[in-house]
Amino acid sequence: MTDFKVAVIGAGQVGGTCTQRILERRLGDCVLIDVVEGLAQGKALDLAQAAAIEGYDLKIEGTTDFSQLKGSHVVMITAGLARKPGMTREDLLTQNAGIVKGIVENIKKYSPESIIIMVTNPLDVMAYLAYKISGFEKRKVFGMGGVLDSARFRFFIAQSLKVSPGDVETLVLGGHGDSMVPLVNYTKVKGRPITEILPKAELEDLINRTRDAGAEIVSLLKMGSAYYAPSSAACEMLECVLKDKKRLLPASAYLNGEYGLEDVYCGVPVKLGKAGVEEIANLKLSDEEMSALHKSAAYVKEGIELLSKINVI
Repeated sequence: MTDFKVAVIGAGQVGGTCTQRILERRLGDCVLIDVVEGLAQGKALDLAQAAAIEGYDLKIEGTTDFSQLKGSHVVMITAGLARKPGMTREDLLTQNAGIVKGIVENIKKYSPESIIIMVTNPLDVMAYLAYKISGFEKRKVFGMGGVLDSARFRFFIAQSLKVSPGDVETLVLGGHGDSMVPLVNYTKVKGRPITEILPKAELEDLINRTRDAGAEIVSLLKMGSAYYAPSSAACEMLECVLKDKKRLLPASAYLNGEYGLEDVYCGVPVKLGKAGVEEIANLKLSDEEMSALHKSAAYVKEGIELLSKINVI
């Protein structure tokens, strides 16, 4: 049994899979919320019926009623339109901003003490929107992107070198999208610097594939976007919060001077614990990496400015 309650908003592929992982990891009781009548209820019932086999003894409820957010320790936002072939993350902004705004207003109303983990794309801009609409402390609103991007980079390196992804250490910072910043100088395989193992050209190919990883999956699926790896990344962050692990993970966090960036959400290394983003780690970056991080943040800023133009904030 657990004392924690987690709300997942959006019962699509990402939200449904997040809920499954939360239950199977025994992280907390769950409420799955979606505006489509029957969708959350059906998935919740299906997951409840798996309990006897999977061995979790947790409550799972599906609903359209946002008042069921009450008592949630963490709210995970996965709702929104999925990315389609040829669509950039920024194309999603105007469509998903209204959806996220309404959701956050309900979180503020029914679960004002909760922590928000943003998964909806464009992730960094939506995290900023959630922060502004909620009025929550900055430490209590953060986004998932960096954990996912780092996992993808680790996989591609492991695949290339024919080693376990667990043998690869790396961090990917910056905005979740085409402007992400893999930290090559912090990337190691079995303790060895990646620059000693892979030629520069081959490493650059892996970096580019990491940047295009989401779009690659979208193009293969034809309908919909990635959800297995995103849900794993989101639950990794959730577990750090609920179990107060205080692990150093890349997350989209609000910056107000850190790394020379102000009033923007961007992927940086943070210490995650029960209070949320408890610390932003100040890593030493090369001039090239710092420049790339600022370029990525500027890209997010453009999205934030668009929020103002469409009168969402």
